[in-house]
Amino acid sequence: MASTLDPTPRASARGVGSNADTIPPVFDYTAAGSAFQRATRPDYFGWLEHVRAAAGCTRPVRLAGQLLTVDPSTGRILEQRHTDGMPDSVIYTACGNRRATVCPSCAQTYQRDAFQLLRAGLVGGKGVPETVASHPAVFATFTAPSFGPVHVRVVRRHTCGNRKRCDCRPDPCHARRAIDPAAGLCPHGRPAVCWARHEPGDAVLGQPLCLDCYDHDHQVAWNLFSGELWHRTKQAAERWLAKLARRRGIPRVEVVTASGNTRKVPPVRLSPGKVAELQARGAVHFHAIARLDGVDPSDPDAVVPPPAGFTVADLVDALRHAAAQIAFHTPPHPDRLEGWLIRWGEQVDVRPISTSGSGEVTDGMVAGYLAKYATKSTEVTGHRSVRLDADSIGDYADPDGDHTARLIDACWRLGRPTSTPRPLSERPRDRRPAPGFVDRWECPDCGTHTRYAACPVCIAHRQATLDAQPASRPTASPYARLRRWAHMLGFGGHFLTKGRRYSVTFQLLRDTRIAYRRHEDRAHEHPAAGGPPTAHLDEDTALIVGTLTFAGVGWHTTGDALLANTAAAMARERRTTGREELAHELGTAPADAAPAAA
Repeated sequence: MASTLDPTPRASARGVGSNADTIPPVFDYTAAGSAFQRATRPDYFGWLEHVRAAAGCTRPVRLAGQLLTVDPSTGRILEQRHTDGMPDSVIYTACGNRRATVCPSCAQTYQRDAFQLLRAGLVGGKGVPETVASHPAVFATFTAPSFGPVHVRVVRRHTCGNRKRCDCRPDPCHARRAIDPAAGLCPHGRPAVCWARHEPGDAVLGQPLCLDCYDHDHQVAWNLFSGELWHRTKQAAERWLAKLARRRGIPRVEVVTASGNTRKVPPVRLSPGKVAELQARGAVHFHAIARLDGVDPSDPDAVVPPPAGFTVADLVDALRHAAAQIAFHTPPHPDRLEGWLIRWGEQVDVRPISTSGSGEVTDGMVAGYLAKYATKSTEVTGHRSVRLDADSIGDYADPDGDHTARLIDACWRLGRPTSTPRPLSERPRDRRPAPGFVDRWECPDCGTHTRYAACPVCIAHRQATLDAQPASRPTASPYARLRRWAHMLGFGGHFLTKGRRYSVTFQLLRDTRIAYRRHEDRAHEHPAAGGPPTAHLDEDTALIVGTLTFAGVGWHTTGDALLANTAAAMARERRTTGREELAHELGTAPADAAPAAA
C-alpha cells in the first residue's frame, strides 16, 4: 500500500506532509504564556475590571456564593447575582496582610493608613480636633534589657548627612584589653570580646557572642510580658502626672459614668499610640507617641487641652520616672520557680514632638517612622515562618542550633502544659484484668500493639497537636501562649496599638476609602465637606446581602498574577508620580501665588 503523504512538506502545514495534523503550540506552562492566553480572551478587560479591587494583592482571597440586592423598606429582592456568572466564578478580595514580605501592596495600604492614623493624633483631622496640635506630645523609645552580649554597631558621633545610609566609622563591637588571655573568654571557652567594626549590613549584628551564655528563656519571657510592662508604665506615668497636678493645686474632675454614678478622676491623662519593633537579636522594643490631654467633666470622651501649666517637660519627666520605676517578676514556672524579672533596658529615649515642622522631631517624621515599622515583623531576624504546630516545630526549633532556633525552642519548651494530666502513653499500665480492654490489636497508623480500645501513641500525638492550638478557656499557666506565638519569638501583641481617644480607627479609614471608591466615577455626586447633599437625604438606598463562602487563596495561574500585579504596579507608579509632581509644584510655587481652588 502506498503512502498518501506528500514526499516533501509544504509551507502551509506542519509535519512531514500537507495532510499531517496541525499541533497547536503549547506555551501556557510559563507565566508569560498563561498571561498571553488570558490577555487574548474576549473577556479580558471585564476580568481586569473584576479583579481591580485586589489586583495588587499577592495572595488574594477568593469568595464564592451569591449577592442579593434587597429593598430595605419592603424586604423584596430586587436583583440576584451568583459568582458562577462572574469571571473565574469567584470574587477577589485583598488579603489585607500588613507584612511587607507577605504582600507588598496590602502592606503599603496598611502603612499609609497607619501614617494617617498616627499623624491625626498629633495635628488633628480625620475627625480629631485640630486643637491637639497644641497639646504636649513626646516620642519615646523603650528598649529591652540585656540578656547577654551580642554583636552591635555603635557610632558615638555621626558625621553623615543621612542616617539610613550611614557610613560613619563605628566603635569596636566589644573591646576589652586584659593581661591574662583567659580573661577574654566566657565560661564556655569562647571569646567574650570582639574588635570588629561592623558594617550596617553585617549578618552577625544581633547575634550573641556565646549562644550558651545567652539567656534565651528570659528573652522569650520578656517578649511575652512586654505588653503588661507597657501597660504598667503608662499607669505609673499617669499616677505621676496626677500627683503633680495635686501638688500644683489643680482639683480632680467629677465625671458621670455610663451607669449614672459620679466619680472623681485626675485632671490629666495620657493618650498614647505605640508600635512594636523586633530587633535583630529577637527582642521587642516599643516606639510610642504620648500625648497629654485634659478631662472635660461634661463629656469625658472629648479631647481637650490639659490644664494650664503642664508642659512637655512634665510629660518627659513622667515617662522617664515610670520607665525607671516599673519592674516585676513573672509568675512561677517549673523551670524557674522565682520567675523572670521584667523591666526596661537602660536605653530609654524621650524627645518632644514639634507640630510646627521646625523642631528636631516633627509630627510627619514620627508618623512616617512608626508607620514604617508597623509593616515589619520577624524579617530582621531571618525568620519568616507562619504559626507553628507539633508537626512543623521540629523544622525551626533546635536547642543546639542558632540564635533564632534556640528562641523558638525556648518558646515551645516553656509553653508546654504544666498542669494537665499525664498522657495515656506515659501512664503506668495496669496488668490486672479490667473491663473495657479488648483483644491485642495492631494500630494501622503507627503499628503499635495494644489492648486499649484506642491507640495510646496516636492519642499522645493528637494531644501534642492540641497543645499547640489556642486554649478555648482560660488556662492556669500564663506561659501557654508561648507555643501559640513561637513563630513570633514569644511576642503575641499587636504591632500597632493606640489609646481610645488618641485618634480614629483603621475601620473608619477603610470605610471612608470604600465609600470614596464607590463614587469616584461620579464626581458631581461626592458628599460635600459639611455632609451629604440634601438632594440625596431622602433617596432610598439598596441593601446588598452576600452569602459568600471561602473558595481559596491566591490567583488561578501565574499569568493572572503577572497581569494583575503589573496593572496595579502601573497604577501605583502613576499615583506616586502625580504625588511627586504635586509636591514639586507646591514647593516651587511663588509665595504670592494664590492657592488653587479645592
